[in-house]
Amino acid sequence: MSRFGKFGDWKRTVVSRMRGKGRDAGAGFVEYAGIMIIVAGIFVMIDGLGLDGSISEAIGQAVQDVIGG
Repeated sequence: MSRFGKFGDWKRTVVSRMRGKGRDAGAGFVEYAGIMIIVAGIFVMIDGLGLDGSISEAIGQAVQDVIGG
C-alpha cells in the first residue's frame, strides 16, 4: 500500500459527501443554532423593553378567561 492510500480514501469520502446524497447532512444543526439565536434575541428584547410583566399579565388573564375564574 502506498503512503497516499489513506489520503485517497479520505479524498473519496469528502468528494462523495460534497456531491452525494448526504451533502446537506450538517445543515440541520446550523439551522437549529440559527433559530436558537433568534429566540434568545427575542427573549433579550422582551426583557430589555420591560414587556415581561405585561406579557405575563396578559397570559394570566387569558387563562382566567378560559377557565372561567
